[in-house]
Amino acid sequence: MAALSIGIATTIPVFRTTPNQTRLKLERISCVAWDPEGILGPPQTGHLARREFKRRLEKDTEAREAFEQHVREEKQRRQTLRQSRVAPDTPAELVEYLLDTEAQEIEFEIARLRPLLNQEFFSHLQFELGQLRFAVNKTEDMEDRLVELEALQKALTEGTEAYDKMQVELVKAKESLTKILTSKDVKATLLEMVEQNALNRSLLTLLDENIASAQKGNQTQAAEFMEKLRGAVLRYMTV
Repeated sequence: MAALSIGIATTIPVFRTTPNQTRLKLERISCVAWDPEGILGPPQTGHLARREFKRRLEKDTEAREAFEQHVREEKQRRQTLRQSRVAPDTPAELVEYLLDTEAQEIEFEIARLRPLLNQEFFSHLQFELGQLRFAVNKTEDMEDRLVELEALQKALTEGTEAYDKMQVELVKAKESLTKILTSKDVKATLLEMVEQNALNRSLLTLLDENIASAQKGNQTQAAEFMEKLRGAVLRYMTV
């Protein structure tokens, strides 16, 4: 499955740790990139800070190696965690499963569990929220549960909308790439697609994935061709 970067601000739940479990806490974080792998962690603010961090990594070999090692370890930890978790079958169990999901894994779980995040699930979630909101005698635990479920509902609603949009963009990107690759006149096809506004970041992402796949399979000529094609797409996008 292709992981496309999309420019949609999404509310990501921040988790708090208690002695027995990890739960959602209602806070807002602006997420501008779909990152199902979760390797990059929460978005960092401050353009100058990011540039300074990048420069330090370029100059400091030890820091760069430590950062790369951290990325590898984090990726392995997430893969192990994902393999150990089994998604439940019922909406009620799925709610608990998602509440116990690490904040940075929510995007991945939305992509993996999208068929289960259906009308039945959201109706169950809304029903439980209604019961908590209109309860006559609310306890502290009930108040906490309400906050957690409201955060989960918002994150899942925005996340599924973003995921569905990504899938539509992916289908269009595949169609565009097929059109380019089967064209007898690539330049003319690109110009036509510029007029149709069909050259976009989704197409570049798909090309990047195909380039990486070709390089991994030692398909040098295919990789070089798609790199040239990517450059042409990028050039026409900025015309």
